[in-house]
Amino acid sequence: MTQTILGFDFGTKSIGVAVGQSVTGCANPLTSLKARDGIPNWDDIADLVKQWQPDAFVVGLPLNMDGTMQDVSFGAKKFANRLQHRFQKPAHLQDERLTTVDARAEIFSRGGSKALSKDKVDGISACLIIESWFEAQY
Repeated sequence: MTQTILGFDFGTKSIGVAVGQSVTGCANPLTSLKARDGIPNWDDIADLVKQWQPDAFVVGLPLNMDGTMQDVSFGAKKFANRLQHRFQKPAHLQDERLTTVDARAEIFSRGGSKALSKDKVDGISACLIIESWFEAQY
């Protein structure tokens, strides 16, 4: 069964969003949403849910390199819980260590330092979160 997944690169000031399909195991960046202390405009997320009709959500869980939680980890967990309750769809957490570094490297390889906008990095990070979740599932 093909699943559509909305993925989120959670941050306190911005949240990257991507969409992925389980049939391909790939994802595409959608947007970067502004957030205030980790709280987005929920209407913007509702619009994305309506448009993409996801089967589930995947939220990147920022961890320290030794696997321990950091302050923003708790915000990401809270965000995932809110997604699940608001939209009545499962929300999964995915270790996102190094996704921002990988996203920057990918964008830089395509367009140099001028291509490294925050929005692009957040969107590519959300793609990498979805794709790593797919890899862990299959």
